[in-house]
Amino acid sequence: MDMMEKITALAKRRGFIYPGSEIYGGLANTYDYGPLGVELLRNIKNLWWNYFVTTRGDIYGLDTNILMSPKVWEASGHVAHFAEVMIDCRSCQYRARGDYLVEEYYEGKGEKKSVEGFTNEEIEKIINEEKISCPNCGKFNWTKPRMFNNLFETHIGIIPGEKSLAYLRGEIAQGMFVNFKNVLDSMSPRLPFGLAQSGAAFRNEITKGKLTFRTLQFNLSEFEYFFDPETKKWEDVYNFWKGEIWNFATKILGLDEKKLRWREHTDKERAHYSKKTEDLDFEYPWGFKEMFAIAYRTDFDIKNHMEKSGVDLRYTDPDTGKKFIPHVIEPTFGMDRPLLAVLFNGYEEDSEKKRVVIKIKSQLSPYKIAVFPLLANKTQLVEKARKVFDKLRLSLSSTWDERGNIGKRYFAQDEIGTPWCVTIDFQTLEDDSVTVRDRDTAKQERVSVDKLVEYFQNRLKE
Repeated sequence: MDMMEKITALAKRRGFIYPGSEIYGGLANTYDYGPLGVELLRNIKNLWWNYFVTTRGDIYGLDTNILMSPKVWEASGHVAHFAEVMIDCRSCQYRARGDYLVEEYYEGKGEKKSVEGFTNEEIEKIINEEKISCPNCGKFNWTKPRMFNNLFETHIGIIPGEKSLAYLRGEIAQGMFVNFKNVLDSMSPRLPFGLAQSGAAFRNEITKGKLTFRTLQFNLSEFEYFFDPETKKWEDVYNFWKGEIWNFATKILGLDEKKLRWREHTDKERAHYSKKTEDLDFEYPWGFKEMFAIAYRTDFDIKNHMEKSGVDLRYTDPDTGKKFIPHVIEPTFGMDRPLLAVLFNGYEEDSEKKRVVIKIKSQLSPYKIAVFPLLANKTQLVEKARKVFDKLRLSLSSTWDERGNIGKRYFAQDEIGTPWCVTIDFQTLEDDSVTVRDRDTAKQERVSVDKLVEYFQNRLKE
């Protein structure tokens, strides 16, 4: 199996990621997080919030609604510009995004070509010149490319004919922009400051495979950092947050720097609201692809919402009384993609010990500790192990396992990234010490039960 197949199989077998609606045959491009996946995702989200919000004094959190007035999306430009090129195979009805079809064709030839932002005509010209066939049936029989909007439409109301159109949010940024004045009025922040939130977003995209890399519903965490462009150079603000994004990826998530790169968007692919955008790409098994991003949105959003709503959204400088629209730097973090990156980055096959290990930072691990009795049929060992487990799980994410032999239990925890295993054996009954086994080295040491919590709290700081 290749790496993608290995991670896909492990993710389902060990409870990280399940196909959506599987008992009904599934729903394309939807996935559910299992017991371990939800813990890993929650840890990534919590570390993000702590790093970018809790530990800073100039960023405020929000939690805005998935449904907003459709006027929000008209003002933001999403109704007009949030669209992609779609093309269909006449022979088998296979549907594809035009840019993905072209890019994957070139990837198959060992070449890199970005066509994001190309027009229908430009995509069609490449497909015809290269004679790109349908990846599903192999025939060259395409419809003419056409645009489709990525916003999910829904309707509000219960009476047919009186329902009003609404959209599931395609990004979480707009909720922060429309609450800009509320935050000014309630919190009286001074520039520069940021607004942050985490939540689900939805894009009606044509996608395929690659687990949770690109799905219809996805998790986002991002913040809008507002500043006065007359007192701060946008390049300085941009580069500061670009550095913090890098630090989060390498120091907090522990991703290999060699598997990361920055890539600037071309004029064609850059979003309508951005003056400059860069992606932090991770090297997935299918190549370098976007994981995080940073964009200079200028004053586009606040200015448009001010014009369309008729509400004065200008910031008033408390020292000079000057009123102006601040500019915005936006760091964006999909949460599903770094989860995959963490699994790919940490996956190792130990041929010597014949085990699979997910080597991830202990702060990310779904479980920090696994507690075992050496033998499940020895009442004294089980009772003592339960007491140790009950003590540890009050402050540390812990799991219990008494199935099979001790070696298989160790390897099972290695495969889900648990950094430490605690075994209660016969020596424990004599001196109240336990065996602590390290995931990465497989080395063991004895630790007194009364010092276990302190021991692990210190190890988690490493």
